[in-house]
Amino acid sequence: MLDFLFRRLTAEPNRGTELFGAVTALARRPHWYVEGRVPDTLDGRFAVLATVAALVIVRLESEGERGERVSVALTERFIEVMESEHRELGLGDPTLGKTVRKLVGSLARRTELWRSAAVAGDWTGGARASLYKDEPGTSAVDHSAAVLEQLWSALQRLDVSTVEQGRLE
Repeated sequence: MLDFLFRRLTAEPNRGTELFGAVTALARRPHWYVEGRVPDTLDGRFAVLATVAALVIVRLESEGERGERVSVALTERFIEVMESEHRELGLGDPTLGKTVRKLVGSLARRTELWRSAAVAGDWTGGARASLYKDEPGTSAVDHSAAVLEQLWSALQRLDVSTVEQGRLE
């Protein structure tokens, strides 16, 4: 809408769209909610989305400036979608900003968690902290931890351009 005023800021309106779409597709897979027993609620679905996005962000951070640019695009798209989705849920302007800031903070906390967990190989602890509010049981956490470790391994084999295009597997 304000492209003519802020051309530099809006020159790439679709930046991050393909990658965010791929992250969303991974987060929508039924195994998270069936075998992984993540609650199939707004909070549970957000936990999976933010966890997958955080893992992708951590991977991109290892690629220097190019990875940082893609990471920023993913985060910007995440913010846009969270704002849009919450508007559709009926949140108005007075509470929308606070809610979106809280969600972005949650993504940032998960990103920090995965910076440590991925390096240490603590997939079980990372999965438990990132996905669950309550203890779902060992088999559920083990399932989610294994899936996240597989995703991390796949991401490690991909270059930034491939990730940016949303080809995560």
